[in-house]
Amino acid sequence: MRHEDGLKVASPEQIQVWMKQTMDWIGGIAAQNKFSNGIGLPFEGARVVHHNKMVTNGPFGDIKETIGGLIIVKAESYEEAAEFAKGCPVLQGEGNTVEVRKLAKKDGVH
Repeated sequence: MRHEDGLKVASPEQIQVWMKQTMDWIGGIAAQNKFSNGIGLPFEGARVVHHNKMVTNGPFGDIKETIGGLIIVKAESYEEAAEFAKGCPVLQGEGNTVEVRKLAKKDGVH
């Protein structure tokens, strides 16, 4: 789940509304026995390790795009996963996106 503008800070009340919407959305996927796992990605205490091995605080909301979290679903196809993604409350924010990807296999190659 990507937020286009990390500078926009929601009120605590709006965050509560979004969290309930998100839990309801995940609950709908779980009711179909298609939810596997999920997690939010807070900024607090985060670090960024750069190519030159320098470590900085961050990421911060002042970057153009932030990753807010992820969920793992048990979908039969990309199309099914994209249908789940269409219901994600993060899409209420203009410019926000949900990326649909396959998990890498634990085969040492992917």
